[in-house]
Amino acid sequence: MRSAFHEQLDSLTETLSQMCGLAGLAMERATQALLQSDLTIAETVIADHEHLARMKTDAEETSFVLLALQAPVAADLRIVVGSMQNVADAERMGGLARHVAEIARRRHPDRALPEQVNGYFAEMGRIAVDLGNSAKHVVLSRDPERAAQINRDDDAMDHLHDQLYILLREEDWAHGVASAVDVTLLGRFYERFADHAVEIGQRVIFQATGETPGV
Repeated sequence: MRSAFHEQLDSLTETLSQMCGLAGLAMERATQALLQSDLTIAETVIADHEHLARMKTDAEETSFVLLALQAPVAADLRIVVGSMQNVADAERMGGLARHVAEIARRRHPDRALPEQVNGYFAEMGRIAVDLGNSAKHVVLSRDPERAAQINRDDDAMDHLHDQLYILLREEDWAHGVASAVDVTLLGRFYERFADHAVEIGQRVIFQATGETPGV
C-alpha cells in the first residue's frame, strides 16, 4: 500500500517538475514573440496554455486522492500539500507567459515595446526562464540550498522591474500613455512569474526541512 502511495507521489512530483519546465518554455517563447512581434509564436503560447491547465487539474485530483485515501503524515503530508500549492503556482507562471503573448498579439503587426526597453525585457525573459528551470529541478531534487538560490536569483528580476518604473516616471518618456501601460503590465507579468518560482522554492525548503524560510 505504501509502495503504491510513493509511486503516486513520485508521479505527482514529476508532473509538477514538467509544469515548471513548460512554464519556463512558455515565457521563453512569449518573450520571443514580444521582442520580434511574432504572431505565430504568440498564438502558440496562448493555445498551449490549455495543456498546462489540464495538467494542473489532473495533479490536483491526484493530490486529493492521496490525501483522502492514504492519510499521509509528517514529510509525506508536507510534500502532498505543498505540491497542490505548487501546481497552482506553476500554472499561474504559464498564465503570465500567456498574458505576455496576448499583448504581443494585440499589438501585432506593430511591436509592443519601444526599442528603449527591449534590453530590459530580453534580460527579464532570460531570468524568468532560468527561474522556471530552477524550479523544475528543485521539485525533483528537493535540495533546500538550491531552492533557496531561487530567492536570491529573483533579486535580479526585482532590480530590473524597479529600473523600468524609474524609466517610466522620467519626464522625457516619449512613447505615449498606451505604451507606458503595456510596459507597466509586462513588467508586472515578469515580476510575478519570478515571485511564483520563489514560492515554489520556499515550499520545497519546507517540504525538505519542515522549516518555513525566513522564520
